[in-house]
Amino acid sequence: MPVVGTVATGGTFTGTMTLTSFAVQNGQTVANALVTGVVTTAAGATSVVSTVTAPINTAATTATCQILHLDIGPIALNLLGLNVNLSEVVLDITAVQGAGNLLGNLLCAVAGLLDSPGGLSRVLNQILGVLQGL
Repeated sequence: MPVVGTVATGGTFTGTMTLTSFAVQNGQTVANALVTGVVTTAAGATSVVSTVTAPINTAATTATCQILHLDIGPIALNLLGLNVNLSEVVLDITAVQGAGNLLGNLLCAVAGLLDSPGGLSRVLNQILGVLQGL
């Protein structure tokens, strides 16, 4: 993907970034990439090749989390001559994270304990492999 920017010491950078893999560092999912390009300053142009590691912010994608999906089919009972019929019952409980949502924040945090950043990086690497094979 194309990368364009300014250099802190003055000048511009124009190049490309190629995503190479995903990993877990200090419990956080990170993206590893190879950046190649040219830095142009008043003194001239310099070719640059660098490996970069950037954290992936997954917080924005987890504003809600599924806590429970319960689907009870219809029930028909005959209790000693008393017919009891219950239609299908579907119960969905979704926790919403955010300021002031104490229970939502707590339930999403508990549900998040079951997730591991290692699993996320494995899935992202598999997706990356498929995309690179296209």
